[in-house]
Amino acid sequence: MASTPDRFADRTDAGRMLATRLAALALPNPAVYALPRGGVPVARVIADRLGAPLDLILVRKIGAPHQPELALGAVVDGVPPQTIVNEDVRQVTGADEAYLERTRQHELAEIERRRALYLAGRQRINPAGRSVIVVDDGLATGATAKAALTAIRRQGAARVILAVPVAPEATLEEMQEFADEVVCLVPARRFGGVGAFYDDFHQLSDAETIGLLSSPMQRGDMRC
Repeated sequence: MASTPDRFADRTDAGRMLATRLAALALPNPAVYALPRGGVPVARVIADRLGAPLDLILVRKIGAPHQPELALGAVVDGVPPQTIVNEDVRQVTGADEAYLERTRQHELAEIERRRALYLAGRQRINPAGRSVIVVDDGLATGATAKAALTAIRRQGAARVILAVPVAPEATLEEMQEFADEVVCLVPARRFGGVGAFYDDFHQLSDAETIGLLSSPMQRGDMRC
């Protein structure tokens, strides 16, 4: 099925549309960071169109003590890794420094495992001084994107842009606080989940993700 203004054939199709919008911004010194796994095919197209290097930004939730589903914060990979803490949740749950550090180290180990799996030890891109584009295949609550945007800014990005094909209008309004610019193709008033806006929204395999990150252009451009 062909794409329409409010629907995408697949993630690559969405990436092409986003790339056109982003190219018009003429961003200086751009770098593209994908939220895996779904953000990778979208970001791959954008990076190729802009001639920009592509990296991952890996985020892991830190669950509250005895309530792992409750987000105490998040840890985001980088040099150095960034820890985002929800102080309101911390006070209510009584999480101390020892708990926070222990859980943080556990999640950092998982981040490193995933980075090694997807990028085979290739060097991270340093966001300092760059126009950084953070890409996902869509947002619902945007919690992961908020942590990623906050961490990238702390690591010295000159400008932070969030680029997504689709998100609820209310979530996009919240994102304005975390990004210098938000580019979204479909700000949705009625939102039934990200997958509802795609004809093909299959779950990417690790093999697909690795293949997208290992293209010839990517091997030449992964540098600090």
